[in-house]
Amino acid sequence: MKLNPSVEHHTIVAIVLTIWSFLFSILARPFEHGYMDLKIWLKVSTGFGLAIFISYFTISFLQKITYNKTKKWTLLYEVCTYIILYTLYTIITYAFYKSSFIKGIYHFPEFFFKIIINVFLILTPIIVIARKYTLKLISKEETKEIIIKGSNKLDFLKIKQAELVCVSNAQNYVEIFYMENEELKTKLIRSTLKKIQTDFDFLIQIHRSHLINPTYFKSWKDTNTIFLAQLELPVSKSYKNNLLNL
Repeated sequence: MKLNPSVEHHTIVAIVLTIWSFLFSILARPFEHGYMDLKIWLKVSTGFGLAIFISYFTISFLQKITYNKTKKWTLLYEVCTYIILYTLYTIITYAFYKSSFIKGIYHFPEFFFKIIINVFLILTPIIVIARKYTLKLISKEETKEIIIKGSNKLDFLKIKQAELVCVSNAQNYVEIFYMENEELKTKLIRSTLKKIQTDFDFLIQIHRSHLINPTYFKSWKDTNTIFLAQLELPVSKSYKNNLLNL
């Protein structure tokens, strides 16, 4: 399976889900029971909308951490994401429902089967579609321009993300390898490998001195070396899994 690990993109999904949840709840009032006037429904709709935002925003960080560690996304990870999402959502909404703001009459079993199950059935298809849409944003992300900055204000390189091949440590500098008109070029910038990795989390570490853009990974030369575009780079044992999990 594929995943767009961008927290920024999934925050947009969280906002869309929040707005949709609020409007659907206030207009359709699908879970009305007892006496619930407009004032109460405004509270319910606001609370349930914020609950889906907090829940989805939280899993966007959790899935990014998981993806950065494993460098892959499986069906099991996807299913676990939904389980965590709905667990958080259930806890938050039930706490809000039983609070002094709403004073809900359902105990948890009734709340879960009469309200939460219905929410799952309504929201799940929307979330699935929204998550698939985020995959389309990956290609747009790769064409965006990035700026690699050094300690000097005049020391920087502006290229497209897809043009960055790798970054190697060079004492007090880092050597940037990038493609320009199908030609491999380099530039030295006064910075650290750690800072580059923090700034550009799509890069994968394969050695204490090398970060690579996995797009350019071609093949293994042997158990300790890879072909990367027009380069050969060493791979250390401690980072080999980063490539094996691609």
